Amino acid sequence: MSEGSPVGAHVIKMKGYIQTLEKVRFPLKDELATDVILQSLSDSFKPFVLNFNMNEINKTLPQLLGMLRTAESDLKKNGSKYILMVHEAKGKKKAKSKGNGKSKPKGNDALKSEKGK
Repeated sequence: MSEGSPVGAHVIKMKGYIQTLEKVRFPLKDELATDVILQSLSDSFKPFVLNFNMNEINKTLPQLLGMLRTAESDLKKNGSKYILMVHEAKGKKKAKSKGNGKSKPKGNDALKSEKGK
């Protein structure tokens, strides 16, 4: 995709290529088709692609087209200002901090400090 060209026309052309592959009995799975389209976008869509991949978004090709059109309109409105949204992965817990940051002596050092009091 060339910089500045409309994303809608590009995605529709890419969908046509994907359908042609299906006709010659080489179908692409949805995830691979999405990756092919995302990788074919211009550099101005790099933040969108990064956010899409980091958040593990699963969308159909028509839904992806809608998201890309929204991102394109936002790029035109805001210029090159990007916001990256990251969320915590499922199943991972945040580490809790204990105490006030001062560590207590352990082992032999703990015995020495007790005797020294």
